[in-house]
Amino acid sequence: MIKRTLTRADYFLIAANLIPVVGALFFDWNAKEIFLVYCLETIIIGILNLVKMGIVTAVRKKDKWYNNNSYTMQSGLFFMFFFLIHYGLFVAVQMGIFFGVSGMGDGTDLTLFSFFYKWPQLLTNDSVIMLAAFGIGYGFKMIYEFIRSGEYKTTPLMIIMFQPYGRIFIQQFTVILGSIFLSFGAGKIFIIVFAATRIFFEIYLNMDGVLSKAMSGMRKQSGEQ
Repeated sequence: MIKRTLTRADYFLIAANLIPVVGALFFDWNAKEIFLVYCLETIIIGILNLVKMGIVTAVRKKDKWYNNNSYTMQSGLFFMFFFLIHYGLFVAVQMGIFFGVSGMGDGTDLTLFSFFYKWPQLLTNDSVIMLAAFGIGYGFKMIYEFIRSGEYKTTPLMIIMFQPYGRIFIQQFTVILGSIFLSFGAGKIFIIVFAATRIFFEIYLNMDGVLSKAMSGMRKQSGEQ
């Protein structure tokens, strides 16, 4: 499902995704640092998604949890807890791939677990610029398309809960693909391929439409009108 029109938030995110490309091609930004920012970006999106779910929980308290051919009403806190554990596992897998590919922890005491409190030490000015651009872009998208539009009043929590997963699968695929380029010292080519893939799948592919279609199928299976 391809988006017919792009929003202002989409254009902002396109610009944010092009910043690493410009930095790598014209300012010699380190490909591993860009790699690190992409991993941290996944964590930022998870945090923002928890905020969205918290807003819905404050407004609606409960929502429908579909299971096989039926559904039950569950507290929004249940959705948030489930997302925190499940998404956290996906992030851990991605970070494991990142450490294996980048060699970021080689020769240091940095590990996958210590990374979560030592990561600020790895950021340079270039990394902060990239991370800030992504944070502002996704924050603007949440405010403009979720809060201001009133989507928080009607969007099912199950859809919100699964929204970040499409990008996780894309990110892990491109991380594996990127490892091939990095192993041959072609970091700049990797960044271009990565940015182009992300722009297409995250901006032009209508993931919300795919989730809505899946939700409609679950409603029919449960006999909901």
